[in-house]
Amino acid sequence: MKRIFKYLLGIFVVFFISNSCTNTTYTLGDLTAPTGLAITAEIVGATTGSPTGDGSGDVKITITAKDALSYKVDYDANTPLDLVYLPTGSITKKYTTLGLNTYRITAVVYGKGGTSSTTTKDVTVRSDFTPNPSIVSNLTGGTTKTWVVDKSLAGQIGVGPWSNTSSWPEWWAAGVNEKVACCNCFYTSTFTFAKVASNGTYTLQVTCPDGAFTKTGSLTTLPGIPGSGAEACYSYGGGTGAFSFVPSSSGVAASAPSTKVAIVLAGNSTFIGYGAVQKEYEILVLTATYMYLRVQGTETGNAWYIKLKAI
Repeated sequence: MKRIFKYLLGIFVVFFISNSCTNTTYTLGDLTAPTGLAITAEIVGATTGSPTGDGSGDVKITITAKDALSYKVDYDANTPLDLVYLPTGSITKKYTTLGLNTYRITAVVYGKGGTSSTTTKDVTVRSDFTPNPSIVSNLTGGTTKTWVVDKSLAGQIGVGPWSNTSSWPEWWAAGVNEKVACCNCFYTSTFTFAKVASNGTYTLQVTCPDGAFTKTGSLTTLPGIPGSGAEACYSYGGGTGAFSFVPSSSGVAASAPSTKVAIVLAGNSTFIGYGAVQKEYEILVLTATYMYLRVQGTETGNAWYIKLKAI
């Protein structure tokens, strides 16, 4: 009996060792990148006589490709790359730069195993816009009006997600006088908006007697700010530049509330309130004495909120 047991045990050991040494082969399958990538850009209101559209600035963008699993798009190659995820590969984009402008659309589609394909398309579209006269009157007083950040209000600065379904600083909001001790320049900088009567254009003069409240390096659009350092007041004298009114591009609903109008600053010498944001400030609320703005941060995914008062 012992011999039979040893014999069977030996067969089992040989079988186990033999199977343990067998290699399993894995394959990734076909990793061919998506093909046939194309961008279709339909300019809203375009006709034979007006090929650049009806002045709304709206363009219906559709991205197609064979074997595509997901889509991303950058709307303008003249600005820093910002690839936006498109769940269906289609979207209507509102271009808000006034006049006739050409934009280069970049599409990236992704396939199996993270493979990708990229293509671009140029589109020339016209954007015309005249804001409600009350917005101009409240902001400039008809000639010039100066504003400062209102430190007496809770939430004079705050931050939340950059999303068209969020219109309040749900991540953080400053308390009354919160920045006085660390960064009083935030409250002493002035912002003077002017309507130029001779030609109907607009200018913004920024004065910073105690410096500009901002982040540093690539997170600020202001010249002369150090390349590194914490958020703080940094030496900056201010500047003067043009600005224009455009339809807001955030997609936030009017009921948020929002006026659906934005201030777009030209150049890099001016800002409103905080120096680590981009150049389109959506006007959520504006009266003769109070202004509430929403603006995209230089850090991806941030929306900043700023409350100002007229002085």
